[in-house]
Amino acid sequence: MRYAAGSVVAFGCSEVVLMAAYGLLGTRAWTAASLAWVAGAVPNYILNRRWAWKRRGRAQFLRETLPYWVITLSTAAMAVGTTSLVDNWVRSSVNGRGEQSLLLGVVYLAAYGVVFAVKFVLFDKWVFAGRSRTGQGGAESASTAALDPAQSLVEPTLAPSAVSLAASSTAAPSSNAPSATGR
Repeated sequence: MRYAAGSVVAFGCSEVVLMAAYGLLGTRAWTAASLAWVAGAVPNYILNRRWAWKRRGRAQFLRETLPYWVITLSTAAMAVGTTSLVDNWVRSSVNGRGEQSLLLGVVYLAAYGVVFAVKFVLFDKWVFAGRSRTGQGGAESASTAALDPAQSLVEPTLAPSAVSLAASSTAAPSSNAPSATGR
């Protein structure tokens, strides 16, 4: 849901710039779509990394940053290319610049809509996939993954204490154990 919400924000930024550049400023479709991509790419990266996948700290260039931008630039090329191709048809079939702008906006939305799910899977399984920060070559420990695989994505520094808590809860019960309401 956070990925979808971030994508809506990024698309909104892109669509406003596309309409302004193409409809108001009269730029070519290629230029308008390229500017629109830039306007959406920056908030999309920030929202995806920090909010949707809750990644903090410095991004690993080869593991996260480079794959993210390769995926994003590939989809941008597709959207810009599609928008530019349709522009030729739109200019010959539709007279008003406002109607032309609306049609190109719909094409731009459709182009990104097609790759929305594909990007999510690539981001989730490859780019922002959880990695342990324990210095063990990026591999999660078996005990952490067995407890809660999502925990390593959200709070990788809490995993050792979770292992300790799980180990203590399997021992004999004691009156000093924290209650579920005390957390």
